[in-house]
Amino acid sequence: MSIEAALDRAQTEGLDLVEVNPMSKPPVCKIMDYGRFKYEEKKKANDAKKKQIVIKVKEVKLRPKTEEHDYDFKIRNVKSFLEEGHKAKITIMFRGREITHRELGQAVLDDVIKDTKDIAVIETPPRMEGRQMFMIISPNSKTAQKARDHHRQQAIALEKEKEARHAEKHAHDHDEKGDEKALEGGAPAAAPSAPQGAAPAKAAPPG
Repeated sequence: MSIEAALDRAQTEGLDLVEVNPMSKPPVCKIMDYGRFKYEEKKKANDAKKKQIVIKVKEVKLRPKTEEHDYDFKIRNVKSFLEEGHKAKITIMFRGREITHRELGQAVLDDVIKDTKDIAVIETPPRMEGRQMFMIISPNSKTAQKARDHHRQQAIALEKEKEARHAEKHAHDHDEKGDEKALEGGAPAAAPSAPQGAAPAKAAPPG
């Protein structure tokens, strides 16, 4: 139909005429509530953003001769980062003459690779940068999917909790308004009581 006819129809229905495909010939338009459409699109984008995992690179620093208990503590942190869906940058710091024994740093990184092989893959192989050796590992596909599922479940639970709080607040506000209306109406007036000490009225004798 012509633009004028489409505009008339949109105005009659109290809606908007929106061009959805300007490149087609003729251009394709749609009659819709544009304000509601924009609101729903924004809501979908926010929902999608909540369900996304922001992947970070968490750095863990080690020494060529890291003590066993310190290594165990840090490797637990590395696994925790990976299971949350993040990447881990493992950095070996050389001091003084330690730089002449790079094989010690490589051995530590090999241990990390071995201890995380079930949940991680190597993204950046070990390499030197100044007086540091580092590598980057990331979650494997199974671990990454598990992290996404967990994050999605948390987002859904948070949304449900938010809706429950909103419903509870709405019910509370409704109850308060009901109480206010009852107070405005006032309590029914009580029947006047007889004066203290007055004798009850007697029925008149039959005529």
